[in-house]
Amino acid sequence: MHALRHFYASALLDAGESIKALASYLGHSDPGFTLRVYRHLMPASEERTRNAIDRLFRPTPADGSETA
Repeated sequence: MHALRHFYASALLDAGESIKALASYLGHSDPGFTLRVYRHLMPASEERTRNAIDRLFRPTPADGSETA
């Protein structure tokens, strides 16, 4: 059963689900507990963060500053 819960958690975290939501889905009352248990499954979070900020500041065609 533990392996199935671990797989479920890893699939949701990989898809970008939040720790708070995952805690709720797993029946944990404390998202901090969920984070401590599953944080090793989140190595891509740094890359997702960088990509989100890059997208935020990327020029859009509407402002005329994007080059082809």
